[in-house]
Amino acid sequence: MSAATVTPPRLLLKVEEVAEILNVGRSTAYHLVLTGEIESVTVGRLRRVPAEAVSEYVNRLRADVEQIRTGDGVA
Repeated sequence: MSAATVTPPRLLLKVEEVAEILNVGRSTAYHLVLTGEIESVTVGRLRRVPAEAVSEYVNRLRADVEQIRTGDGVA
């Protein structure tokens, strides 16, 4: 038997990978990063997105929808 190779999960994603995960265009993903809606970090001259930042963004979107649906926060 051969040992299975285990690939550790990526901690940092390229903006293009974020676009693919969210099923949005590359320009939209860059806009989300540049406006700070999705957290990003610089590594040297590269812009990367922490993997958990994508989940946090989706959770915020879901919370916003829930808040609108239930009427919370509506003045």
